[in-house]
Parts: sequence; structure tokens; C-alpha cells
Amino acid sequence: MPEAESTDASTQSHPLEASDRDHLDRLLARDSPQDGDLADLARLLIRYDGFPGADDLQRDMQRLLSIWKLSREELNTRVRGLWADGYRPGQASDEAVGSGFDTSETEGS
Repeated sequence: MPEAESTDASTQSHPLEASDRDHLDRLLARDSPQDGDLADLARLLIRYDGFPGADDLQRDMQRLLSIWKLSREELNTRVRGLWADGYRPGQASDEAVGSGFDTSETEGS
């Protein structure tokens, strides 16, 4: 009879673990984080806070804080400041804010 795979109730697999691993690998390649990198790490730390599993991800998140010379409190303070200053994911810092409606074709008609 084949040995049954053990299921440890104290360790779980997170449904976003694979994509979060990709994000962490990208962050680990950075020597100096940009605004979006800080926001990504803060988001991941919140997602896995108290999560019973994904130990490798949680270790790498702590490693990033160390590499970037930040405490969790410092990271949160910086990210709160980014949001307060208008940071939005995916938005370039010099991108104009607006509706996105292009009026160039209708001008002069």
C-alpha cells in the first residue's frame, strides 16, 4: 500500500504563493528598492502575517528588510507616506493624472 502524503494542519499552502514567489525573486534582485518595490514588500508582509505556512517566502521577506536596512515599522511608515503623496501601483511618477480620454482627435473640429 503506498504511503499516504502527510498533511500537517499547521502548515498551509497559500493560493498566491507561486506568483508571490515571482514577486519576491524580483525584489531580491534589487539592491535599492523603488517606491513600487516598497509597496509590494509591505503588501506581501501583510498578506502572510500570521499565515501558517510559506515559510520560505516569509524568510525571504525578512531577508529583504535586512538587505534594504529597514524595520517593518520603517517600511510601513515609508509606504504610508507614498500613498499619502498619491502613489498608485502601475502609475509612473511623471504620468499625468486624468481621465485618459484623448482629445487630440477632436480638437479643432
